[in-house]
Amino acid sequence: MAGAFSTLDWVIVAGYLLMLFGMGWFFAMRKSANAKDYFLGGNSMPYFVVAISVIATTQSAATFLGGPDQGYRGDFTYLAVNIGALLGSLFVAKILVPRYYALRATTVYELLGNRYGSGAMRAAGAMYVIGRFFAGGSRLYLAAIAVSMILYSNIEAGNIISAAIILVILGFSVTFLGGIRSILWSDLMQFIIYTFSAIVVLYFLIDAIPLTLSETLSELAETPDGQNKLLLFNFDMNFYDPYAMISIFSGMILLYIASFGLDQDITQRLLTCKGDEQGAKAIILATLIGIPLIWLFISIGELLYIYYDRPDLMGGGQAGLAAQEFSGEKITIFMYYILNELPSGLKGLVTVGVIAAAVSTINSGLNSMSSVIVQDFYRPWVMRNSNKSEKHFVFAGQISMGLVGIGLFAMSVLCFYWQRYSGLPLLDFVLSVMVFAYSGLLGVYFTAIFTNRGSTVSVIAALVIGFLVTLAQQSYIIEIIGLPDFLKGIAFTWQLCIGTTIAFMICLMGNDKK
Repeated sequence: MAGAFSTLDWVIVAGYLLMLFGMGWFFAMRKSANAKDYFLGGNSMPYFVVAISVIATTQSAATFLGGPDQGYRGDFTYLAVNIGALLGSLFVAKILVPRYYALRATTVYELLGNRYGSGAMRAAGAMYVIGRFFAGGSRLYLAAIAVSMILYSNIEAGNIISAAIILVILGFSVTFLGGIRSILWSDLMQFIIYTFSAIVVLYFLIDAIPLTLSETLSELAETPDGQNKLLLFNFDMNFYDPYAMISIFSGMILLYIASFGLDQDITQRLLTCKGDEQGAKAIILATLIGIPLIWLFISIGELLYIYYDRPDLMGGGQAGLAAQEFSGEKITIFMYYILNELPSGLKGLVTVGVIAAAVSTINSGLNSMSSVIVQDFYRPWVMRNSNKSEKHFVFAGQISMGLVGIGLFAMSVLCFYWQRYSGLPLLDFVLSVMVFAYSGLLGVYFTAIFTNRGSTVSVIAALVIGFLVTLAQQSYIIEIIGLPDFLKGIAFTWQLCIGTTIAFMICLMGNDKK
């Protein structure tokens, strides 16, 4: 496939990379005065830029590749998760963001430090770092699939590994010196690139399919196997489908509360605004803008189904192409279309969109995990014995980014084998790995916000048990410990509900009067 790239395609890719490095260099020239400036941009970022950065982080490679995969395999029910996203963002905007600004927090876990002490704060920060390695590594793995297909025409293990290394280096080059400012502005640029790229693909697909809009919708509404690919709301009492409405109004709301309000990866962006009102506006605006973006990517997948799986509608010639495999692993149909069907120039442009989505994901993980490591762990430890300048902590943040990058790379390699074993669709896999950390964090924060219970010991216990309860619900663990088979395949949203409930009850057992 890489051989199908023309000189123009490679020029476009090279131009994007030069622009990316140039942006990193520009912000590197604007030295950060202190760690708070490096991690929070001096609380001076416009809320609309923050909103776009939140979208670029939450959607990014997972939506760019997973959205079309979801539309190709299934229907529009994933779009309905935005109900849960909107309700979750309102909770974060009204309840959590004002509390963080009142504390003048650099990380969200300082709220627990204020309530229960430094031990609880560090425990929550450690759980976040573990969870972000899971989530960030899975997103890096998805992006590496695309880059491996571009560079090597396959997704063999060795090539996935080298693709992941390339992406980590790209992300590191943008954020290392410039801090959060460089991430926010580069996210804006990359959001524009990959959104425009998706619009271009949608246009070419519509033009290539010899059907009117009404005919296309009719064929999607009832496929030959009886599937309604236009289905938006699934009201079945189905505990195995994460996109059923019963799941959206329970676990999916919890997932977005945790993602938007308890995950430093996203919340760090909200804390760069001038005040809590702008931070609240940013998260709600990001949720609203995300709705048409998700629709766009799912629609691409729906049209790819017609293009590749309905030769009776396309006049033949495309049947069976979507079933091609690399080493037993079915490739993402979106990348196959990009590399084989788009004309010269546009192929390079859309490939840049894929890389932009991937780099946006990596940037956020590097900076947010570094902020927790430095502000919640390293700074308190160092300041007990000696006074260090703010430049020292900026440098410490840069060093920790390098270590985080190595960790994300290692996790992406693990995810390569994990996803193959689980057999989950790409989007489901990425969302499900986030549950491991979120179960305990939700239980702990609900205790801190809505009750006067909890202690450092119960916080730590809740975080650990929340993680273990989620682990125990994985199909491979169920097999090992001999639990009933009906527990296999329960949607990750219900795993989150169960884990959060148990963690909440554990945390309630503590009763420090702080």
